[in-house]
Amino acid sequence: MNRERLPADIVLAANRINPHIRETPLDESPYFSELTGANVYMKLENLQHTGSFKLRGAFNKVLSLTPEQRLPGCVTASSGNHGAAIAFAMKKLGVTGVIFVPEQTSSVKVDAIKRAGGDVRFFGTDGLDTETHAREYAEENDMVFLSPYNDADVIAGQGTVSVELVKQLSQIDAVFVAVGGGGLISGVGSFIKSVNPAVEVVSCQPAASAVMTESVKAGKILDLPSDPTLSDGTAGGIEA
Repeated sequence: MNRERLPADIVLAANRINPHIRETPLDESPYFSELTGANVYMKLENLQHTGSFKLRGAFNKVLSLTPEQRLPGCVTASSGNHGAAIAFAMKKLGVTGVIFVPEQTSSVKVDAIKRAGGDVRFFGTDGLDTETHAREYAEENDMVFLSPYNDADVIAGQGTVSVELVKQLSQIDAVFVAVGGGGLISGVGSFIKSVNPAVEVVSCQPAASAVMTESVKAGKILDLPSDPTLSDGTAGGIEA
């Protein structure tokens, strides 16, 4: 991935996926503003089609595939949100595929994938195990694997959140971003910093599954266990 080109790629992605997604609201939070003594805003990606920002990366990735790549179908691994997004994008674009999810994935997220048209299959108890199996399945069946985070097109798609953000709020001091595999913060951080290098970009990860946090501290990708967490969408290992 060309880091220098990423902000420009994010702008291109915003134009590419615009017909397929909705621009989500940026609402001030009275509770957190009072609690912190700052003006705190929430980017409501829960109001996106399929309920999360993942749809942005999903559409940008599937739209970037050639007809020849789309033909055999696609495979992905997900704790839920990416799977629902990929299923939604593939159905709308006429692409077939399989979505592998960890065995402990919530029924709500599994149902969301199925409603979006996804072929759901369970494998593993950890996100990294599920991803590894999905990659092997894709290779064995000559299908394209769609990474939830470790992919330049996915990262550019997720970064389109920040294209909207800078239009919606003229003065930004800090952005707090949920982190699992790092796709969202890579895109958001790259574009925000290209617009205003002074903005502080802060990663937020559950203590029960702080694989990225510990990997950054160690300066290398670590294989660490994850405990159950309410934030299952950011849980699990990260791809080497």
